[in-house]
Parts: sequence; C-alpha cells; structure tokens
Amino acid sequence: MAESTPPPGAVTRPSQSPIDAPAIELRGVDKAYGTRRASREVVKGCSFCVDAGSFTVMIGPSGAGKSTLVRLVAGFEKPTRGEILVNGRPVVGPGRDRQVVFQETALFPWMTTRENVAYGPRARGEYTPETQRLGERLIERVGLGRFETKYPSQLSGGMQRRAELARAMVNRPTVMILDEPFRGLDAMTKKLMLEYYAALSRESQRTNLFVTTDVDEAIFLADRLLVMRHIPTSVRAAIDVDLPHPRKLTGLVAHDRANDLKRHVLSLLHEEAARSFAAGGNAADFVAAYRLRAASGSLSGQTLEDV
Repeated sequence: MAESTPPPGAVTRPSQSPIDAPAIELRGVDKAYGTRRASREVVKGCSFCVDAGSFTVMIGPSGAGKSTLVRLVAGFEKPTRGEILVNGRPVVGPGRDRQVVFQETALFPWMTTRENVAYGPRARGEYTPETQRLGERLIERVGLGRFETKYPSQLSGGMQRRAELARAMVNRPTVMILDEPFRGLDAMTKKLMLEYYAALSRESQRTNLFVTTDVDEAIFLADRLLVMRHIPTSVRAAIDVDLPHPRKLTGLVAHDRANDLKRHVLSLLHEEAARSFAAGGNAADFVAAYRLRAASGSLSGQTLEDV
C-alpha cells in the first residue's frame, strides 16, 4: 500500500520478450496540446504497467488527464514524448487488441442490439458463422437475449451498457479500456452493472484498465489501483487491493481492510484535489465523496482536515 515513485514495474528489463511483457506499459509518457508558446501539458513523465489478466483501476481528480491517457493507450492520440506498449509492442494507432468503452453511449440508434454487436466484424468483412455464434452467445451472456431485436431507444441505460460490452468483446480484444462506463446510471443499476462486469471480467480473464472518480467503485473492482496526480498527470501511488474475490459492494461497507484502503486513497485524493483547486481546477467530486463517507461514520470519525 506504500507510495511508489515511479510505481513498481514501471521499467521493463531490456531482455523481456513480448510474451513476458506486461499487457500495458507506459514509459515516461508526456502529452501536451497547443503550440510551443501556448502549450499545455496534460500528462508528464507518466510510467506504469498493467499485468496481463489483471484488473487495474485508475482514479484521480476530475480533469487530471485520465481520459487523455485512455486515448493514448487506445492509440487515438500519440504521446509528445515517451513510449506506450501493449503486449510488448509499441502502440502506433488503434488496434483490435484494444477495445474502449466510453461514458457516452456509442450504439448506433438505427441498429438493433444484434446489429450493433455485429458491427465490428461486419465492417471488417469478418462476419463468419463462428463470429455470429459468438455474438449470439455474448448477447445471451449479458442478459439481452430477449432484446436482440430492440433498438437503443427501447433499452434502459443499463441494457445499453451491456450491449456495448458485448459489442466490444465480440472483437476478442486482449485489453478492455473502460472510461467511467457506468457514470450517470442510477445507484441500483450502477451497483448491478459493477457486480455483473466484475464477474464477467473474472470469467474472461481479459486485461482491464478501468477509469473512475468513484472510490468505492475503484476498491470494489481493482486488483491494483493507480492514484493519479493533478494535471499534468502521472502516477501518485500504485496500491495493491488485497481483498478476496468474489466481492460484493454491500460486503465492503463494514470490511476493515476495505475501509483502510479507502481512507488511504481518499487522503491521497484530497491532497490532489487541493492542488487542483489551488490551480483553478475542478475536484469537488472527491471532496464531496469524502464528506459523504465521513458523515456515514465509515471513516472512524476523521474529518476532511485530518487527511
């Protein structure tokens, strides 16, 4: 649980082969926008690794640059400096080995659930009978078998999220990148989606890089937690979440170890939120989350000033 600067595993040995390499590796990544005179650094000196088959969660202040890192790992943008590798190979652009699920729905409104799930393979000319069967199994697996002929407007928010997960997984990615995919859902639907995706992830054994601003969500999902600094972002701390699986959100409320981890993470986030406020940023979500948890008594009487 100790802070790491840089985080453990940030450097890969030169002799490492792609087979032995981490699923995701960032080496001293910088990202700046604008011209030289008006340049703005969003990411600076960011290094971390995500082990194959693990569930790594990235959490940090709003506007810290987490979504920029998502776009860099996905290959939608290129770093200003540094190197990003996926499965031991440099990222030079988007690839089928990585699938991204964003906050906003990406389902085509004129397509049914079945058509949306099949879109990727069809667009590549790879819609084989085997791919069709896989799509059908995934639709069943995400609980949408009775809704495969429905359009997105006929699905609830949680159903749309499940359809997007199926659409991503039909491409058989080795890495799933999820940028606050359940944000905006009501509390009950979000709880069900978190527990559902956690079970689905363990079953598939894919590598996950999951971005959130919700501490409870992060602790529930993560094998490893990356706490990010205020912009320009880098890894403030890498924390192993040593809680047994399977987990239940309700079971973590009174779990001593889970609450120890939450206190530690919230204390780091509060420091980064304070930096964000001092620099004119927006980190009110973390302060609000801390006050809510303190009011519930799960922080053992600590106040915001204690962290």
